[in-house]
Amino acid sequence: MKTQFTEKQKFTQWWLWLILISIGIIPIIGIYKQIILGKPFGDNPMSNVGLIVFTVVIFAFIIFFRIIQLRTKIDEQNINIKFYPLINKTIKWSEVKSANIVNYGFVGGWGIRLWTNYGTVYNIKGNMGLALELKNGKKLLIGSQKIDDLKSYINSIN
Repeated sequence: MKTQFTEKQKFTQWWLWLILISIGIIPIIGIYKQIILGKPFGDNPMSNVGLIVFTVVIFAFIIFFRIIQLRTKIDEQNINIKFYPLINKTIKWSEVKSANIVNYGFVGGWGIRLWTNYGTVYNIKGNMGLALELKNGKKLLIGSQKIDDLKSYINSIN
């Protein structure tokens, strides 16, 4: 029997990175055209400083997507969810009323989703995960790409 279940997920969807990189190219073109060539970028161009600040913000956003990870660690005592660098949550099994593997469909996107039918959803991609209902009435769902391993581990500790 495994002593714990662990999973680390990142945003690896090719289409997401295509969008993010495309968005990142726009301010680079703007800097090249406006600052290097000296021609205004667009019909109502930003100042050079504004364009540089905008570029930094866009690249900070892209880097943020690069570092986000959903780390799940489940053992016989606890369920630990880290949506790095934003959330670090530990739930004791003694607080859990029910735990089920579910196909949650589309919950409005990926990331942290609030106020869904499953309570707070933590997911990176896909549509399968561990739905938890706590004894205090709260609900949450943890998305998983290793659903067979997760199901096997949950069954082994129940």
